[in-house]
Amino acid sequence: MTILLGIAISLKAQSVLTLDSCRALAIANNKDLLISEQKSKAAYYDRKAAFTNYLPKVSATGAYLRNQKEISLLSNDQKHSISNLGTTASSQFQDVARQLAGAHPEYASLLQSIGEMDIATPLNNAGNSLVDALRTDSRNIWVGEVGITQPLYMGGKIRAYNKITGYAEEIAREGHDLELQEVILNTDEAYWLVVSLENKKKLAEGYLTLLKKLEGDIEKMIEEGVATKADGLTVKVRVNEAELSLTKVENGLTLSKMVLCQLCGIPLDTEIILVDIPLERSIAAAENPRFDMNQVYANRPEIRSLELAQGIYREKTNVARAEHLPTIALTGNYLVTNPSFYNGINNKFGGQFRVGVSVSVPIWQWGEGMYKVRSARTQVKIAEYQLTDAREKIELQVNQSAFQVKEAAKKLRMSESNLEKADENLRYATLGFEEGVIPPSNVLEAHTAWLSAQSEKIDAQIDVRLTKLYLDKSTGTLKK
Repeated sequence: MTILLGIAISLKAQSVLTLDSCRALAIANNKDLLISEQKSKAAYYDRKAAFTNYLPKVSATGAYLRNQKEISLLSNDQKHSISNLGTTASSQFQDVARQLAGAHPEYASLLQSIGEMDIATPLNNAGNSLVDALRTDSRNIWVGEVGITQPLYMGGKIRAYNKITGYAEEIAREGHDLELQEVILNTDEAYWLVVSLENKKKLAEGYLTLLKKLEGDIEKMIEEGVATKADGLTVKVRVNEAELSLTKVENGLTLSKMVLCQLCGIPLDTEIILVDIPLERSIAAAENPRFDMNQVYANRPEIRSLELAQGIYREKTNVARAEHLPTIALTGNYLVTNPSFYNGINNKFGGQFRVGVSVSVPIWQWGEGMYKVRSARTQVKIAEYQLTDAREKIELQVNQSAFQVKEAAKKLRMSESNLEKADENLRYATLGFEEGVIPPSNVLEAHTAWLSAQSEKIDAQIDVRLTKLYLDKSTGTLKK
C-alpha cells in the first residue's frame, strides 16, 4: 500500500507509467474489487457464525407483571369461616354446654365455668393468621431465568449449514479472483489502446509532414511549369484529409487517456507517459499455443464457483430433509420468582435449577418434506447443467482465443513484410518524383500504401499483445 501511495503522489511529477504500475493502481482503486473483498469478509463471518450452532447457547430472561387481581387459594366464604373460627366454635360450645347441663345438672357449674373462658379470640386470631399465610400477593410478579441449550441432534441441519457457509466463503473468494482478472483485463486494454493511439498519432504527424513537403515541392513545380494546378489541388486535399485524421486520433487519444486515468484512480487531466509507447520491446507471438483443458477448468473461477454452488444445493437438500426429522436438545436453567412458593408463600425471591431433554418429532405434514427435498434436488440438477454448459463455453472460448493468437502472429509477420515493401515503394516513388519521371499521383499512392502498412503493423503489434491477454484470461492464468 505504501508503494501504491508513493506511485500516486509522484504521478504529477514524473507522469510515467508502466503496465505493472497501471495494474497496481487500478487494483487499489477499483470499487468493485473493494466490494468483493468486503463480501469475502462477510462470508467469512457467516461461516464463523454458523459454527457457533454446535455450541451451547446461554440466555437470560427477566419479566415484571402487574396483575389487576390477586390469585387467591381460598374463596371469600372460606376466608370468612376461617377468620371467625373462634366465634363459631364458642357459639357451638355454648349450645352443647346447655344441652349437657340440662341432661346432667351436676355438671352445670363446671360447664358454666368452662363457658366463661374466652376461646373465640385466640381461635379467630389463628384463623386470621392462616388466611394471611395463604395469601399469594400475586398482583406484583417478578420472574427471572438463566437458561442453557445444547443441541444434540438437529437432523444434520447444523452440519449442512456449516458446509453451505464454507462453500459460500469459497465462492466469495473466487468472485474476488474473477473481479481481479476483469480489472487487469480492462486496465491492459485501456493501456494498449493508449499505446496504439500514441503510435498512430506519431504516424499521422509523420504522414502529414511528408504530405506538406510534397505540397511544397508541387508548388515549386507548378511555378516552373512541370506540374499542373490539379496536381496541387490533389495534394492539398490529401493534406486536409491527413490533418482531419490527425485531429481524430488526437481526440481519441485524449479520451482513451481519460479512461486509463479513471481506471488507475488518478486525476483525468494528468499528462501520462507510457513506457511501451515506442513499441520497440518485442513480444514473442505464439505460433501454436498449448493448454490443458483440465488445468484450465481448475484455473477458471467461474468453474470453481459453479462446483461450489453445486455443493451448496446438495447441502440445501440435506437442510430440507432435516426439517422433517426428529430434533433433540439438552436444556438447563435456573428460574427465580417473586413471590416464591418453595418455602410456603412469601414475597421473597426464590429459585431452583432445572435440567431436561426436549424432543420434537414431526408426525404428519401432508408430504411437505418430500416435496421440499425433491425441489432441492432439482436445484442440484440445474447446477449440474450449468456447470456442463460453462465447461463447453469455456472450451470454445479457449480455442477461439488460441486461434486468434495464431492469427495475430501471422498478421504481424505479413504486416512487417508489407511494410518493407511499402518502404521500398515509397523510396523509389520519392526518388522518381524528385527526378521528374514519376507523376505526383503515383507518389500519393505510395504515401497512402506506406501509411496503411505502418498502421497495419501497429494494429498487428497491439493485437499480438491483446490476443495473448485474452488467451491468459480464457485459460485462467491472468494474474497480477
